[in-house]
Amino acid sequence: MKITGLMIYYYFVCHRKLWYFVNEINMEQNSELVELGKILDENSYTRERKNIMIDNTINIDFIKNECILHEIKKTKSLEEASIWQVKYYMYYLEKRGIKNITARIDLPLAKQTKEIFLEEGDIQKIEKVIGEIEKILKQEKPPNVINEKICKKCAYFDLCYV
Repeated sequence: MKITGLMIYYYFVCHRKLWYFVNEINMEQNSELVELGKILDENSYTRERKNIMIDNTINIDFIKNECILHEIKKTKSLEEASIWQVKYYMYYLEKRGIKNITARIDLPLAKQTKEIFLEEGDIQKIEKVIGEIEKILKQEKPPNVINEKICKKCAYFDLCYV
């Protein structure tokens, strides 16, 4: 199975959410927060060619000046997951021979941008995460509930707590 950027993102958010997603148990179509994120994506950076799908594996929000990847996020509440998702995009493209890529996470509501670089040690961490994701994908049952503050706003809350 191909490891997607969204899988990397979910890995850093919640392994259980990742397992549900990979096993095609999708609750996000019922989430108002997910819908708000989609509306933000559609209405931000409207001059850019957006949602660039590569190898049916990574979906980059938009690319500027042919070498700056942009990922649009609603908030920076899950910043670590967002950073590693973007670093995975950079890693993925570098593995395919595209060098000197930089990236930015854009927070249009906060009018902020964060530059992201693929740094020494990141490739090893990404490869380790890929291996851990592959293990999660093979599990017969979802991983344990994490009981974190973010769970209350998660689209999968009912599956975990009700």
